[in-house]
Amino acid sequence: MPAPAEAQAFHASLPEYAPTPLTELPSLAAELAVGRVFVKDESSRLGLPAFKALGVSWAVHRVLAERAARGEDAGAVTLVSATDGNHGRAVARTARLLGRRAHIFVPKGVHPDAVTAIAAEKAEVTQAPGSYDEAVRQAAEAAAAPDAVLIQDTAWPGYEKVPGWIVEGYSTLCVEIDEQLAAAGVSAPELVAVPVGVGSLAQAVVTHYRSRPSGRAPALLSVEPEAAACVLESLTGGEPVSVATGDTTMAGLNCGTPSSIAWPYLHGGLDAAVAVTDGDSARAAGDLAALGVSSGPCGAATLAGVRAVLTGVGAGERRTALGLGPTSVVVLLSTEGTAANPYPAVDR
Repeated sequence: MPAPAEAQAFHASLPEYAPTPLTELPSLAAELAVGRVFVKDESSRLGLPAFKALGVSWAVHRVLAERAARGEDAGAVTLVSATDGNHGRAVARTARLLGRRAHIFVPKGVHPDAVTAIAAEKAEVTQAPGSYDEAVRQAAEAAAAPDAVLIQDTAWPGYEKVPGWIVEGYSTLCVEIDEQLAAAGVSAPELVAVPVGVGSLAQAVVTHYRSRPSGRAPALLSVEPEAAACVLESLTGGEPVSVATGDTTMAGLNCGTPSSIAWPYLHGGLDAAVAVTDGDSARAAGDLAALGVSSGPCGAATLAGVRAVLTGVGAGERRTALGLGPTSVVVLLSTEGTAANPYPAVDR
């Protein structure tokens, strides 16, 4: 089922809301031997340098509305979350704007500047000693306290309502793409590439494009870091698995376990998955910057992923399997700007 229209109406009511650009890049279309390439540029979304505020703002709105409907005091609530950077900053910003407290857990390896940006939103920040999955566990424990609520963008059995609202919030991004493509004379793309951490954004993308009443649905490609390819490994094995994550400049994608509510959508709705290196992501970010698109390592991962799939040895077979030809339209989701991720470009 498509996401409720109420989410888009809610976002449109926010003072800082504006659709983010969908930028056409003909040079990339020529490089990839397709008809047109568009990049959805999320480098400035609701005052932050990444897309995450779409999901967070809608989920917090729903949480506080439910608490008010139950007669609970929503004013004293503390918003708790774990993050690799962008999600936690969005939770902290939302809490500050609403006059609430925020407590954000960050795993080992998050850049100090990203932690500073979260703290600058007046949030309490706790450094977890281990991985993202460990930070999520600590956040869930902290959120069990009275007047605390977990605003997490990954789900597990028993914790699914809030992540579901976050996914609904991301649908606004997809609706904007439809409208922007229509304005450019495109009825629908043939390929959409989405970066994947736990898979919540990909769940929103699958839900959007697989719930269309008619017309050819686009092929959907997920892109992950080689150091944290939990969705690729899960798809390969046919069931969700957790992987040990390594170091990667794609910090927002450095997740070891797919979201429980996302997995059925990823398993049934993705057409292809690929993992990319930090070096390929950095090169893609530099190329996008030269074309006027600010993209951090996570956002640029989609260009790196499409390059890996559509060029090189075996590309012809992969293009055929995805239904792509010389007139196909490709959409890349660039989920963060350079300001969202302080890591410098790498070459490895």
